[in-house]
Amino acid sequence: MSRILIAEDEPRIAAFIEKGLRAAGMTPTVVADGRGAFDYAMTGGFDLVILDIGLPIIDGFSVLRQLREARNELPVIILTARDSITDTVAGLEGGADDYMAKPFRFEELLARIRLRLREDRAPEAMVLHHGGLSLDLRTRRATVDGRTVELSAREFSLAETFLRHPGQVLSREQLLSRVWGYDFDPGSNVVDVYVRYLRRKLGSERFMTVRGIGYRLISPDSEEDGPPPPPAL
Repeated sequence: MSRILIAEDEPRIAAFIEKGLRAAGMTPTVVADGRGAFDYAMTGGFDLVILDIGLPIIDGFSVLRQLREARNELPVIILTARDSITDTVAGLEGGADDYMAKPFRFEELLARIRLRLREDRAPEAMVLHHGGLSLDLRTRRATVDGRTVELSAREFSLAETFLRHPGQVLSREQLLSRVWGYDFDPGSNVVDVYVRYLRRKLGSERFMTVRGIGYRLISPDSEEDGPPPPPAL
């Protein structure tokens, strides 16, 4: 189980990342200032650091520099509201392994985390399959029974979320946070709109509505008997 250090001083964002990582089977720890981030990272108890630049006491650039000066090679993904080319270059040249600007989508952050952890693990499958539906994560191509289907970036991300959790009931709130990021409107009907898009393109029989909860990906030829399993991510 991957151990992830989250160095983030904004509680809402830290909680959003922590919740998502736990749902993905990882063990996150949150720290809210740069001094604590450095101390935790130096313990050897983590596999990767998500590092905000605007940390109090010691900023993220200083934390990164101190880690590399101490010959600590822990993978670091910078996550910050600063998105200028100068800051990006400074972060990467300072020893960061990746750099993401806020606002961000959790699925993209999770993909980047998995990429950085992959060197020491068995390679992750790059093609997801379920009931005649396939998603190639490398080429971003979807196929239905061998037929290529064009999906927008958001449609692909939503389809990917379903294929990573086949048969599970996913609530609208879970789908919103996973695909649309931490800054979503809980009252929005955008999930229902995009599920309709996927039904039209990938087959309406694949996406089962669970009344009052959300949606569930099923195989077209499956028989749905009995109550659905509880929501999970």
